[in-house]
Amino acid sequence: MRITGTGHASMRIDTAAGSILCDPWVNPAYFASWFPFPDNSLLDWETLGDVDYLYVSHLHRDHFDAEHLKRFINKKATVLLPEYPTSQLEDELRALGFSSFYRTKSDEVHELDGGLKVMIQALISPTDGPIGDSSLWVEHDGIRVLNQNDARPADLSRFNELGHVHAHMLQFSGAIWYPMVYELPENAKTAFGKQKRERQFDRTWRYIDDLKADFVFPIAGPPCFLDDELWQFNDIHGDEGNIFPDQSVFLTEYAKVGGTNAVVQLPGSVTELTDGGTKQTTTHPVPVDEFFANKKAHLEEMRERKRGIIEAEKASWRHPEIDVLGELKKRIEPLLEESIYLAKGVGGPVRFDLVSYDGDEIESIVVDFPGKQVRAYADEKVRYRFRTQRELIEHLIFIDEGDWVNSLFLSCRFSAARIGQYNEFVYAFFKCLSEERLQYAEGWYDEHEKAVDAEDIEFGDWTVQRRCPHLKADLSRFGFVEGNVLTCQLHGWKFDLPSGRCLTGVGHKIRASKKA
Repeated sequence: MRITGTGHASMRIDTAAGSILCDPWVNPAYFASWFPFPDNSLLDWETLGDVDYLYVSHLHRDHFDAEHLKRFINKKATVLLPEYPTSQLEDELRALGFSSFYRTKSDEVHELDGGLKVMIQALISPTDGPIGDSSLWVEHDGIRVLNQNDARPADLSRFNELGHVHAHMLQFSGAIWYPMVYELPENAKTAFGKQKRERQFDRTWRYIDDLKADFVFPIAGPPCFLDDELWQFNDIHGDEGNIFPDQSVFLTEYAKVGGTNAVVQLPGSVTELTDGGTKQTTTHPVPVDEFFANKKAHLEEMRERKRGIIEAEKASWRHPEIDVLGELKKRIEPLLEESIYLAKGVGGPVRFDLVSYDGDEIESIVVDFPGKQVRAYADEKVRYRFRTQRELIEHLIFIDEGDWVNSLFLSCRFSAARIGQYNEFVYAFFKCLSEERLQYAEGWYDEHEKAVDAEDIEFGDWTVQRRCPHLKADLSRFGFVEGNVLTCQLHGWKFDLPSGRCLTGVGHKIRASKKA
């Protein structure tokens, strides 16, 4: 089996029974804020895109690159489709010209032509990607690989059941806007960032230990930020709170916990798995250590080369003819009327401060969840506030964007402030600005709310429900207790055991009791 690195979470898997291209991403994503690093735009995509199968894990724009898919990927390729609750991924791929789809069943092994076996595990909570994330398991001639990309399953037991995995590809770096965009003192922001960075690595080590593959491939990050306004987010400034460590940092941190089996791929690196998957040889276009030693210079060169692309994108965002308040009322108020769980979960008004083109004026708009309306801000207290450029919201309205998380928020082109705990329902709602998505999310939370988890586990003197109330992670694998606080390391959520109260976010009380 041959694995060619094609950048970020993308790779091409070649076997005697066919080739699979995974998550090809080249063009800037999220309002031209994210770029793949190392740069993969100079690869021979005409050749790389001539494949038998295409796998797009989910709709995040650093995995689903519509422009690149349309231009370079063979439209005769069969799409390996995850079992998602909505048809949006298939619909968007059809619009790009793909017509052959192999609809998989989640957690079920499918045998394709020539003995090539695949299994896709689909994650379908409203907080998994844009209504869905997935992992791809591939087997041919006894060699098994798992492309976990940035999916976060509760555990990897299903993959272990299928036999020993030889190569494990997984995320290790950040892919979020927290804590960089929050209006906090710099020392607090650094402390929160350091905590998140450590939590990312802890989660990665647990996944690696779960699977115990022969080789570990750090993928799916980090992006790089080439716009001058976002340059500070690159991990080149000696900031211990930066959440975007690169593969060279992974190697250092992995060695600290005894890891010796990592394989780093640059765009164009080729790994050959032989001897039943127990041996690997990897060739690189340039030496890996030398490349990352010169990271800043590579980024500066990319910044100059891509500057015109960024400026062209910025020039397309302004739509002064749009009545922002009027259009938001028209689009969001019907969804507020239909929302029960999400509206209750948010529980209060959310304010957007829109900064004018010249930066001199601010229009404040409130999405009032209890009042079920969008209106001008009326000087009331709000728990969540976002500040961004007016043209970004104009553009979202102009393109009828139904997912502000997969556009505005991941762009990091905003600042945020909140009073109190993190509230996942805020982001879940702005991910569901369509009838189909909203109805799915409401139904999911309805079932989740009514589900009863009766199985218990023990942590010292405490008896605790086995599944995390947040997203059902197995606490026997991801939980640990310090004092009276339980932490689930899958997403970093904390619970006060004596009261059961969630210390990280709104809701999600845990069932716990102390032994007599």
